[in-house]
Amino acid sequence: MLGFALAAALTLYAFVTAGGVDLGPNTWAELVLLLIGVALAVAVLVRGAPGRAWGGATFALLAALTAFTALSIAWSVQPDNSWTEANRAVSYLAAFGGAVALARLFPERWPALIGAIATLATALSAWALIVKVFPGTLDPADPLGRVKAPFDYWNAVGLIGALGLPTCLWAGSRSEGSRALRALCAPAIALLATALLLSYSRSAVLAAIVGTCLWFALGPHRLRAVVPFAIGLAGSAILTLWALSTHPLTHDGASLSSRTAAGHSFGVLLALVLVVTTAGGFVAAFAVDRVVLALDTRRRIGTVLICLVAALPLAGMAALAASSRGLTGEVSHLWSNLTNATQVTGDVPGRLVQLGNSRPRYWGEALRVGEHNLLAGVGALGYTTARTRYTLDRWLVGHAHSYVLETFADFGLIGVLLNLALLAAWALASARTLGAKVGGVSRGRASSAERAGMVTLLCVVIVFGISSAVDWTWFIPGTAIPALLCAGWLAGRGPLAQRIGVRSKSLRLSRRPALATALGGMLAAALLACWLMLAPLRASDADSAAVLALTGGDARAALADARTAAARDPVSIEPLFELSAIYSSLGNQAAAHAELLDATSLQPANPETWQQLGLFELQQHQPQQALAALQRALTLNRRSEPTIQAIAQARSELGISATSG
Repeated sequence: MLGFALAAALTLYAFVTAGGVDLGPNTWAELVLLLIGVALAVAVLVRGAPGRAWGGATFALLAALTAFTALSIAWSVQPDNSWTEANRAVSYLAAFGGAVALARLFPERWPALIGAIATLATALSAWALIVKVFPGTLDPADPLGRVKAPFDYWNAVGLIGALGLPTCLWAGSRSEGSRALRALCAPAIALLATALLLSYSRSAVLAAIVGTCLWFALGPHRLRAVVPFAIGLAGSAILTLWALSTHPLTHDGASLSSRTAAGHSFGVLLALVLVVTTAGGFVAAFAVDRVVLALDTRRRIGTVLICLVAALPLAGMAALAASSRGLTGEVSHLWSNLTNATQVTGDVPGRLVQLGNSRPRYWGEALRVGEHNLLAGVGALGYTTARTRYTLDRWLVGHAHSYVLETFADFGLIGVLLNLALLAAWALASARTLGAKVGGVSRGRASSAERAGMVTLLCVVIVFGISSAVDWTWFIPGTAIPALLCAGWLAGRGPLAQRIGVRSKSLRLSRRPALATALGGMLAAALLACWLMLAPLRASDADSAAVLALTGGDARAALADARTAAARDPVSIEPLFELSAIYSSLGNQAAAHAELLDATSLQPANPETWQQLGLFELQQHQPQQALAALQRALTLNRRSEPTIQAIAQARSELGISATSG
């Protein structure tokens, strides 16, 4: 029951949240996570059994990284975005800490977490395919062939499918589970693999391959998983090949009527495949329960499977060596294609086997941003603003498409070192959890089953880590939170032979004044954090009210609302722009100009502030002042067409020819 409740909560979270700097539902979802995390922390302090604080060092380092994210508001090139990212970091810290607390309080409930992620991934993958089945009802305005619901980002859909594969392998192979649930893993794998492939996400496919191979290499029940896995992959192959051969379903620009017809046909095939794979799953579950192999036979088959997995890279190297370029020449050619910053790959199925991509361009820009802000970076989420001074690319890019390189750009060497320390601490904590023996005491049968679950959690985290290394999925809560829960549980569980759990009686706070003081401080800090997290949303609401009042002709009310927005979020430039527009409508051009000057003082490295100032001065027939501001804007955003056009107008009014210096 706990697993289904957690799956429902995670599914709802994935649907209502979004990546980037969106407020609205994101803020409320982050607040809920924070409150849950604080409640679990209180529960550990009051009801947790005594013992070592497993995962404490990892949590402390993640808290330090979160604090550094918040501190970066002070030097950020766009501090309002950094504030939004700090809110997300706090919610991620709460999710990780909540998982650490749950692992300590209820260590035997680890199956609920794995089952929840399996259910979440299957449900979201199914939804992505259902949107393709009923495009006219669920998404009539989307002409793209790649699946992208519910995240509105295809790589996130592929990642959620990849995250679900290790959990479904575990669920389909465990001897303790019900036969019906094990049988349903085959159609679940079919859904996961189909959504993964139809997302055309190469990073997700790579992560899925690594995670699946790792599970088979480390998992103790690999033989029991082979048959449902093969059935699921066979079903996925049928669905994927049919979809890829149906142009209106998987290619861009098809008409709604053709997409609807193709979607309905795909839906019929999808239903048939699910029925057949479910039947195959039941047959496999019955067969696995009845067939008992000798220990030596199981070991031999398991060894063969591991050797087959290990042979995959060797076969790849042999194929490269047999090519016309030879091994070194082929590797050089592949590396050249992979790192070519000028290549662009279209949203077509063939991209799955192509190496060309736009990421080297984003990564190169991130390196340049970090190199020029080496110690502390440009502030959380500052990459998207800072990159424009180093690139001639016209595309609006929100992230560096690599957690590692965006960390370097946003947080500099300090952030990189913090992340390395965090990774090392988590790796040590996870290794302690997965260790074979503790103090010479073997795990026993129950702990053997638990270790299989911990291996599954490890595979989920590694899948997410691979994706985040080459994409921006860290900033999408629907994919990041499940991975954080797995990582937190691994860090907080501690050695499997250790006895942890809940005290028989709660601590009496009246006899523990130090603990009562600590709890009071924790609750006060949580309330302060909630107030700070709500501030950007409240400022945005006031700013929207100001725009509405100004549109309705009520300049006085608009002025009051804009001032409220500026007070609630003192690092945002949007209220200052609104105040300038309001003062201008009231005929107070001096005050309007002063607000724009304040914006340039608040965010001097943001090209938008200088552009707005230059445009205003141009409207006020002050071309000399406008030209200075616009040229500053152009140095910060080298390909801004509005800025280039405004500079041309200012130079024309000053009588400066286009060819003069």
